[in-house]
Amino acid sequence: MFTIVLLVSNLFVFMLMWHSAGLTSQSLWQPFTEPVLVAYGAKMNYLIDAPYYQWWRFITAMFIHVNLPHLLVNMYSLWVVGPYVEKLYGSAKFTVFWVLTGIAGVVASYLTVRPNLATSSLGRFLFKNMDVPSAGASGALFGLVGVLFVFGIKFRRELPEGFKRAFGTGMLPIIIINLFIGYVGRGIIDNAAHLGGLLSGAALATVVQYRRPGTRRGITTAWRVLQALALGLVVVGFYETTRTFSSSQQLALQPAVTDPAHTFTMYVGAMEELEQKTRAVIDERDLQDVGLVSQRAVQVTAPDARAVELRNRLLVILSTAANAVASAGPPAGDGPRRPAPLDPQINEELQQWHNEYQEWLNQAVQQYTPGSSK
Repeated sequence: MFTIVLLVSNLFVFMLMWHSAGLTSQSLWQPFTEPVLVAYGAKMNYLIDAPYYQWWRFITAMFIHVNLPHLLVNMYSLWVVGPYVEKLYGSAKFTVFWVLTGIAGVVASYLTVRPNLATSSLGRFLFKNMDVPSAGASGALFGLVGVLFVFGIKFRRELPEGFKRAFGTGMLPIIIINLFIGYVGRGIIDNAAHLGGLLSGAALATVVQYRRPGTRRGITTAWRVLQALALGLVVVGFYETTRTFSSSQQLALQPAVTDPAHTFTMYVGAMEELEQKTRAVIDERDLQDVGLVSQRAVQVTAPDARAVELRNRLLVILSTAANAVASAGPPAGDGPRRPAPLDPQINEELQQWHNEYQEWLNQAVQQYTPGSSK
């Protein structure tokens, strides 16, 4: 029953968001705007932190989705996985699992907005370089997968053969494939939320027994109380979202003015994108989206005067490299067509810029990011 309740709840919230987005077909397939996502309770670190303290975003974020494909994928997954967990553990435990693992996923997402750590490929898999809206039920879904994974291992001697193949180690291909998809989509997919949900679900299944015939009523009553508390927490979360709906929209429209940490993380993310594009132009002669990336870098607010200088210098390097690539003709002859080499000085300037940028970043992260020294 509660699998269906969750499906309907997520669909209902999505319909409200679609209404706020104008009920257009375009808004179904493209991501909702930041003001819409923030107003309905997406996780945003700067709104959870001081001075706003909007703690309920740890709860509401698991019930909202960025567009229709996001909703359909997650709700299909819930329809497939949810009934197994609900039948094995009962509706009360299932509800508690969903809420707790969903919150754990959002908390993991909150803790991993660390621009100074999102530098390598592995770093970008686990950490985020920008404080952007994070939303979706995937953390809780990974929590259910974690429950079934541990359940299949913990009770393997009690399970019929078909269950042994489906759960426990049978869940490993699903987990590995999804983590691989997350690695490929790092920077877009919130892998920290997935891992937070997965590990918390596995932890819960380690200590919680599944529903056996003849369970003592006292235990059932305790779980009913926990279920009521979990549902009450969700209700309170959405009450707070409703109460702050208009003010949250206004904050989303002007985040740079209201929060230095948000300004910093947005700037760092834009600079990383700009540097990657510059290297792609130099190393791969890739001129695609140069204008778009440059425009995003110009539009983002710089946290201080040194940041403005560094951004302008990198834009000049990118422009120089792009012009050199565009003006370089193909080599003569019938051999393989390799692009003409660029002036080595461009690479040297980029490396010098990178060194100076890293020096500024190491100092700025202490100034603008709360808790960065931990």
